[in-house]
Amino acid sequence: MSAEYATFGLAPAMRAGGVLVNGDYQVHRDFVDFIVDGRPLLFQLSDLDAVSPLASDVPPSIFTAQVRSLLLETDAPLPGGRYVIYGCPECEDLACGAVTAVIEKAGDDFIWRDFAWQTDAVADLEFNGYDGIGPFRFRGAEYRAALDSLLASGTAGPRRRVLLIGARVALLAKLAAALRTIGIGADIAHDADGVPADELRGYGAVAFGRGAGEEERASVRRAFDRAGVDVTYVDGLAPIVPLLVAQIEHALDRSPEEQRRLTRLVAADGEAGVEVTSPCRVRLTAYRLDRLLRTHAEEVFDGVLEAGRHRIALDAKAVKGEAFVVARTSGSVLVEAMAH
Repeated sequence: MSAEYATFGLAPAMRAGGVLVNGDYQVHRDFVDFIVDGRPLLFQLSDLDAVSPLASDVPPSIFTAQVRSLLLETDAPLPGGRYVIYGCPECEDLACGAVTAVIEKAGDDFIWRDFAWQTDAVADLEFNGYDGIGPFRFRGAEYRAALDSLLASGTAGPRRRVLLIGARVALLAKLAAALRTIGIGADIAHDADGVPADELRGYGAVAFGRGAGEEERASVRRAFDRAGVDVTYVDGLAPIVPLLVAQIEHALDRSPEEQRRLTRLVAADGEAGVEVTSPCRVRLTAYRLDRLLRTHAEEVFDGVLEAGRHRIALDAKAVKGEAFVVARTSGSVLVEAMAH
């Protein structure tokens, strides 16, 4: 085992939720990711749709138990001293598959080794081991300080809500229902006047519909400014619920920009320009409104892209007229209006 040290840190991350073209829903999960040598460890594990055990929606007692487990203050949950590093974002069933590793101490240091994909009680390193991942040796003081900071708060961070402002109540109701289905709280209001500052702090984003006037928008911004709440504002591109959900997902992304996998989307002249920082699956979905304001949606690309910039030709019919493109990876969402 190499004597070289790896750096250890933590950073907010998310598993992007959404309303998919086939009508299925993908649950939104906020969690804390492991940052090894300055990069999310998740990015080294192929194109894995998973979350760490340090998720914001688990009860505080369970969250604290997960942190103490990583500090080796409790027995390993799996045979052979193995711990779950990433698991299924939809459930906690090991049968769905999880990335596990042996965590052990060597003096004051912590070592993560023998990473594997595991679907039952015993890991098979020969067939399901991750070659080239680890072992990682972390300095004890750095490792403990990062995890102890989570124990001080007791959670991975507050679960954020979204405030919806607009004139089309029926559309906002459908949007709120979709957001709640994927795990994002949503409230509908005409304004934010008179709302206590403590309540406003519970919002991570404010989404304005097309029908919200400038005076109405300014009033809402003033209310949040007076409360000293830093919130992300979203201007709804079109009355299309899955598109609005994607915009809100992007607005709620708390991960540092330098640690995101999907970093750029340009949509113009029948092409999409996409940039990713590591190999991953990217899905592009086109939404458009026809002359009768009917919504059309089509998945125009679904494939694994290598790190770098890519130009992807789009079906001309799918982006005709007033159209929008959503780019999605397991942890990021970007939205752009098609420029003609």
